[in-house]
Amino acid sequence: MTPRVSLVGAGPGDPELLTIKAVRALRRATVVLVDDLVAGGVLRYVRRSARVIHVGKRGGCASTPQAFIEKLMIAQAQRGEQVVRLKGGDPFVFGRGGEECEALRAAGIDVEVINGLTAGIAAPAAVGIPVTDRRFTQGVALVTGHGSDHEPDWAALARSRLTLVIYMGVARVHGLVAALLAGGLHGDTPAAVVSAAHTPQQRHALCTLASLVDSIAAQRLASPAILIVGDVVRAAPMWAELPLRERRLG
Repeated sequence: MTPRVSLVGAGPGDPELLTIKAVRALRRATVVLVDDLVAGGVLRYVRRSARVIHVGKRGGCASTPQAFIEKLMIAQAQRGEQVVRLKGGDPFVFGRGGEECEALRAAGIDVEVINGLTAGIAAPAAVGIPVTDRRFTQGVALVTGHGSDHEPDWAALARSRLTLVIYMGVARVHGLVAALLAGGLHGDTPAAVVSAAHTPQQRHALCTLASLVDSIAAQRLASPAILIVGDVVRAAPMWAELPLRERRLG
């Protein structure tokens, strides 16, 4: 029998947002490698006899090396274990799922990918923001604010008129705001930040691009968080309740 590993998306936090297929994979697993951002309640679907291995990966914190995680998955699968690699959100949206699939297949291991609800869609929805709405935009761009060799072209994104959903952007929010303003976005552009979406710790702020940095600081919002920039933020039920001065250039 060919060894197999399931890459499972745990969604944004609320265990009720897991897919049925994800729950079935967790129930049959004998070894589960769990990312740091997976909410604890998700693990209630794992059988008691299963081995749960925490392989934390989180920006700004000590992380388990990716190469070690891949070797561990391969070794456990080759031993005949039913291995689940459990990731927050979706394995293929800023989850390094593509890299892991490549490593597993190179080792002769079959891979099953079970999608999860990514925070870039779920976090805005948690506060009533649709990432697409034909009244405001024709599309959405999911980008990472985390520094890398493939820095997004912020000027091009500013010109695109798409909703911008930015993962891992809180730590670099000063630079992101400056880049978007320099790229042509107006300071009055609606913006939002949602922290710990779909968990009991969820908090958020609605503001403008120009006041985004101050809003994050004032509300003490921290990672994990999603930033949303674009006119779709106006669709949030709470937007109309903001004082007019907060909906203008801060």
